Amino acid sequence: MTFPILVETRNGQFVASVAGAANLRAVEPTRSQAIESLKAIIEHRIATGELLSLEIETIDVSTLAGKYGDDSTLRAICNDAYQARDADRGQ
Repeated sequence: MTFPILVETRNGQFVASVAGAANLRAVEPTRSQAIESLKAIIEHRIATGELLSLEIETIDVSTLAGKYGDDSTLRAICNDAYQARDADRGQ
């Protein structure tokens, strides 16, 4: 299993953190110690918890296309909106 990590120097120390998870980090005097400490933290968290992937369904315009095609009230709503628009335009 691979995790993207960021290693930075701050105040003479090395900070290793998991990209996107700022609370998973280790601060040590050397770069290699910071990386090893972070690895130990991740291994402990995985050993005592459960690492899963969570799929989130997104909604975008393409998922809405045709979704309300059978809705009989939609056409009435559209017609009312078009009539109001045309009245505002003086047509």
